[in-house]
Amino acid sequence: MRISSTQYHSTMNTALQLANERAGAVLQQMATGNRLLKPSDDPIAQVRLMRLGREEAALDQYRKNIETLTSHLQQNEAYLDGIVNDTMQVRDLLVWALDGANVPQDLNAMATSIDSLRESILYTANSRDQEGRYVFSGTMTDMPAITYDPLQPLGSRYSFTGNVGQQLVTVGNGVTQPANISLPEAAPLLNLLDRVYATLSTPSVNVNDPVMRAELTISLVGMDTALDSVNAQIARLGGRSNILQTLDDTHANVSLSNQNAAITIGQLDYGDAAVKLNGYTTAVQATQKAYAKVSNLSLFDVL
Repeated sequence: MRISSTQYHSTMNTALQLANERAGAVLQQMATGNRLLKPSDDPIAQVRLMRLGREEAALDQYRKNIETLTSHLQQNEAYLDGIVNDTMQVRDLLVWALDGANVPQDLNAMATSIDSLRESILYTANSRDQEGRYVFSGTMTDMPAITYDPLQPLGSRYSFTGNVGQQLVTVGNGVTQPANISLPEAAPLLNLLDRVYATLSTPSVNVNDPVMRAELTISLVGMDTALDSVNAQIARLGGRSNILQTLDDTHANVSLSNQNAAITIGQLDYGDAAVKLNGYTTAVQATQKAYAKVSNLSLFDVL
């Protein structure tokens, strides 16, 4: 069979181009360390890598949500610790006030301290975050948690003006956790302190008066109830933090597993690539030599 010069040159150029392309692809693989340069290299492996990539992106978002949520919970716990500390100081003052040796001036001084602690608790209950949203108002973050109305009768001037709704944050596949805390128990606590202040600030207050002692004793029980309620809130925060830490550890382990799987699927075997590159390079060199030698031949060489 006879082959024309044009057909021969076209065939040789195609062979050289193909060998060079394959060698270049192997060099690019070796430079990047990736076995898959385009989806057609291994469609099934490419689909697996895309699936792993989507899962990794979701895990990354879950972990960011957990980090932000953990920060909020720690901030809320610090506020609640402040309320507990202030309430404990009020309780200590009430225990001291029940000492029958106190004179009116002593009780008036205690009332001044209780008034300062009441203002501190109110300020903490109406704390705001960096974006100006009220922390303890539930989902009504544009409203203060506690509102004071001086026109109301003593013992009912403070009211909870938030709600108990939850701001849920997604921290896993189908898993959510509340990002906020409602503090309705702050209102009765402040009303109790308002009554105690009014009682102890009276100039002629007598600690040995049975009516007054009974009122202070009831107030002391109210302090204990308020402390139990706030401490329960802190305990729930601790439970949420433990759940978040467990979820974060789980996400980290799954992420590490996905990364290892992605490396196994997409990582280049340099030994195999080196063998292929050597084969392609040899083929190119052999083709070039043959092409050059045959191109110099003519019919007169065989006559």
